[in-house]
Amino acid sequence: MGEDARLAAVVALAQGMAAAHGSREAWRAAALGACRALGGGFAALSVWERELGRLRVLVNVGERAEGEEEFPDDESYPVHQFAEITEFLHERWAGGGEPDAWVETAEGPAAGRPGYVHQRVAALRRRGRGCCVVAPIVLHGRAWGELYVARPAGEPVFGRGDADFATVLAAVVAAGLAQTERLEEVRRLAFTDALTGLANRRAVDARLDEAVERHRREGATVSLVVCDLNGLKRVNDTHGHAAGDRLLERFGSVLSLCGAMLPGALAARLGGDEFCLLAVGPPADAVVGAARELCRRARELELGDGVACGVASTADPIGPVRSARRLFRLADAAQYRAKAEGADRPVVAGRAGPDDPVVRLADQPPGEGDDGERRRFRGRHAP
Repeated sequence: MGEDARLAAVVALAQGMAAAHGSREAWRAAALGACRALGGGFAALSVWERELGRLRVLVNVGERAEGEEEFPDDESYPVHQFAEITEFLHERWAGGGEPDAWVETAEGPAAGRPGYVHQRVAALRRRGRGCCVVAPIVLHGRAWGELYVARPAGEPVFGRGDADFATVLAAVVAAGLAQTERLEEVRRLAFTDALTGLANRRAVDARLDEAVERHRREGATVSLVVCDLNGLKRVNDTHGHAAGDRLLERFGSVLSLCGAMLPGALAARLGGDEFCLLAVGPPADAVVGAARELCRRARELELGDGVACGVASTADPIGPVRSARRLFRLADAAQYRAKAEGADRPVVAGRAGPDDPVVRLADQPPGEGDDGERRRFRGRHAP
């Protein structure tokens, strides 16, 4: 491959990683870009998990052998089987050496160092590959893992020039991984409530839109629990805002614990003293059970006066749910009724008979028949 072609390959790899949405896409783009750039038939990206003492494969691309998955759940190897991870990537580099790539073949060592590694050579033979080039990935000044590209048996063996080029590609991959980490941290902060560590309103909006669409497409049960933490203003006025923040944090922990009763549920703080649980899949009765437990545990908090809790589920007789807005209005109306009645258990939309006052309250135009008392739906969703 000429210099122009290699430059184009580097640019393509960098662009592929930059266009990725999330870590998995970035890993795949890195491995695919390196595989194409080096003319390989297979490539993998692996991370060195120091705390577990293992090299874990993140992604396999190209001509995968039997048993190799694109995104393996747990394909990992003890680092003592790959001495170069701890010795070459760390000790030699820390001692002034460069994190250069090297080549190995099914017959033994080839271009570069550190040389023959029995397990890697055995793996080449077992999977019908003739050679591989291994390039260390250094991120934030530390050995992060490796980029591995292989060719099938019978194809030309990688040379010293390929190993040098793999070193360049690994540096590009490292830069892409660093950018992905920064973007994911920004995304995490954008969808996380800073005080409680729960999801925020933005995250609920996005997840609820997807959930209702899945309900319309597949009939999946979507349930929403909306709750107001009682007594926060009194705590703030009497004990100070630091105590109020502690109450919010403790309730957030309780909400997270109760949300764990529902597989895949999203626990969120909507803002102020308002929280919610969003569950997709679990039966409505299971969600109501979790809401009851939430009310019970909230009453046991040292400060505060319990919680007013409303539930709305597409599995209950609430009529068609064609928008996230309507489900939120129903849960919000149920919560409002619980608060007005001083209920110590959740109010569930649609379970009070054919003329359920919660459903009627949620579906009437704002300000009609409620003496202006009903709170308006808080959010961006269109009707």
